[in-house]
Amino acid sequence: MIGFFIALLSGALMSIQGVFNTQVTKTSGIWVANAFVQLTAFLVCMGVWLFTDRSSFTSLLKVEPKYMLLGGVIGAGITYTVIKGMDMLGPARAVMLIVIAQLIVAYGIELLGLFGVEKQPLEMRKVLGMAVAIVGIIIFKWK
Repeated sequence: MIGFFIALLSGALMSIQGVFNTQVTKTSGIWVANAFVQLTAFLVCMGVWLFTDRSSFTSLLKVEPKYMLLGGVIGAGITYTVIKGMDMLGPARAVMLIVIAQLIVAYGIELLGLFGVEKQPLEMRKVLGMAVAIVGIIIFKWK
């Protein structure tokens, strides 16, 4: 149950962060804002690490396959695309499309067993659920 609430909190924080970052770009520019976001995230992570975990950074050298270490690079891309999406579509429309894209890609990863994730069988109820979500986006966007 705690995972459910953590996921809800994650979605809420992503939406708020996207709005904040989009507003920052109006003064600073998108790459300055993106760099600032990544820098402040790094500083928070280092601060929390100093007071809690303290595991060795050399353990990162043991990560296999090495492409799994590209999360930060992907994070910069996420920040950029969220900012642009919210700026061009508004927060609600952008987040709806972001969430449906996340759902489709995540389910594809599960179906194909990519990136070390255990392969899952195709379930029509999940496909139907995604279709309902897409219809919901169309209804929400309908003028």
